Amino acid sequence: MTTTVNRIDKAANAAQPAGRLHPAAQTWLLRITPFLMLCAFLLAWHLVSLRYPPFILPGPLSVADRLIEKLLDGTLIRHTAITLSEAIPGLIVGALFGFATGYPIAKSHVVDRLLSPFIVASQGVPFIAVAPLLLIWFGNGIGAKVFLCAIVVFFPITINVIVGLRSISPLLHELFRSMNATRWETFHKLELPAALPMILAGLRVGGTLSMIGALAAEFLGTDQGLGFVINQGRGLYDTPLVLAGIVTTVFTALCIYGSIRLLERALIK
Repeated sequence: MTTTVNRIDKAANAAQPAGRLHPAAQTWLLRITPFLMLCAFLLAWHLVSLRYPPFILPGPLSVADRLIEKLLDGTLIRHTAITLSEAIPGLIVGALFGFATGYPIAKSHVVDRLLSPFIVASQGVPFIAVAPLLLIWFGNGIGAKVFLCAIVVFFPITINVIVGLRSISPLLHELFRSMNATRWETFHKLELPAALPMILAGLRVGGTLSMIGALAAEFLGTDQGLGFVINQGRGLYDTPLVLAGIVTTVFTALCIYGSIRLLERALIK
């Protein structure tokens, strides 16, 4: 019996393609691929920057020096905290309104016909065009910036809530009705758990978009936040400062995305 098994294993190994990597090597290669891509991007950036003056395209080392300088003196940390204080509340408000709107749309064809055209039409207006109106109506305080972030994240979260709820099998609803489940029991034992993956996927998208909304509001007039840092660098032709602000924004958006991803893993488990 053992001899037969060994022959089968040898035959299986012989049937594998000659150039195929070991599974452990494939896993290791997949893990370092993002790092290799980042190194290739930085190298290409450095080579291209050699052909231009620093105020047009500074090299990655110049940007890194400016980034470290602003981190050490606390400038970027302070302005990042201010931008986060606008983006995170905007994400929460937009998520709450998105769920409150998406749930009745998914449950009622009448509400769907009433609200869906307005929601779709609202996406035809660029949010950067609405931002000046919000600043005129609500002033230049944090409330207008939070509201703008909420508008930006509202649509993707609403759509994901609708898709998640409508993907539930009608047979499951029939099962809950046959057991005389209340609306609340159906909601928190069936609908919410079933739609949670789609809702959290919408939150991941909304988390990155909330940073865009916060920066758009800061570009229009403020003396604090990452948008102010980028605007200040542009006005001074300090291109390394502009790129340092952009890098900080991207890193912050990735942190928001990663935090929601960790939350998703905990909740889904």
